[in-house]
Amino acid sequence: MNGKAVLITGCSSGIGLCCAEGLKARGYRVFATARKVEDVQRLQERGFESYRLDLDDTASLRNAVEAVLEATDGRLYALFNNAGFGQPGAVEDLSRAVLREQFETNVFGTLELTNLILPILRGQGEGRIIINSSVLGFAAMAYRGAYNASKFALEGLADTLRLELLGSGVYVSLIEPGPILSHFRENAYAKYKENIDPETSYHRNKYLAMEARLKKVGPAAPFTLGPDAVLHKLIQSLEAKRPKARYYVTFPTYLFAALKWILPTRWLDDLLRRVD
Repeated sequence: MNGKAVLITGCSSGIGLCCAEGLKARGYRVFATARKVEDVQRLQERGFESYRLDLDDTASLRNAVEAVLEATDGRLYALFNNAGFGQPGAVEDLSRAVLREQFETNVFGTLELTNLILPILRGQGEGRIIINSSVLGFAAMAYRGAYNASKFALEGLADTLRLELLGSGVYVSLIEPGPILSHFRENAYAKYKENIDPETSYHRNKYLAMEARLKKVGPAAPFTLGPDAVLHKLIQSLEAKRPKARYYVTFPTYLFAALKWILPTRWLDDLLRRVD
């Protein structure tokens, strides 16, 4: 039982919930946060110390951080930035407002929360900042432009932060999953229906295939793993004496990381175009 305090965002289901349960079972003191009040209540009923945290709401970020620090006498070992969503759609069909919404949550909210936590970790002389990115944080795929861009941006911020924190005792790691069983596709489909009009788009026929993938029940891609695969890497990043900058999860992430180094861009583009 190590009792180290870890704050996790996006714990209503999927990766966040799995990681919260797994770390709690391992002896960590887990603060499991969620955007919706009903999800916070459900987490509390499961025995978690849980607070509302909405990445689009500065007040909720500050309130959650204050509550966690009050509960821990001002100490926190790690922040796992897990919360986020994916906005499907061709780049030319993304309005400024839609792209801004994607960045407000995935990038700006994540950065704001991280910056609230950083002075605590630096003052302790130790800590971990872990960001749940994606294979799409380094290998862009068609009709995922908003999400691709948000994850590319997060990776750039994480790489910069890692350099700026050198020697502080605070380590920054990225976890880069490929396909994981979760509610991600279900939520992405809702955003697609809300913000994309396929009937007026040049990409209408492509959208029909995309809709089928988003609505498919169960794994929609080969090599899909359960969220416990992310938990395994999260534990490594928390407990390694010198954690890695990047932790790959699922075969596609390993594959595309290797191919990005080996293949000319044109060849890699041809391969990525074949991915649904």
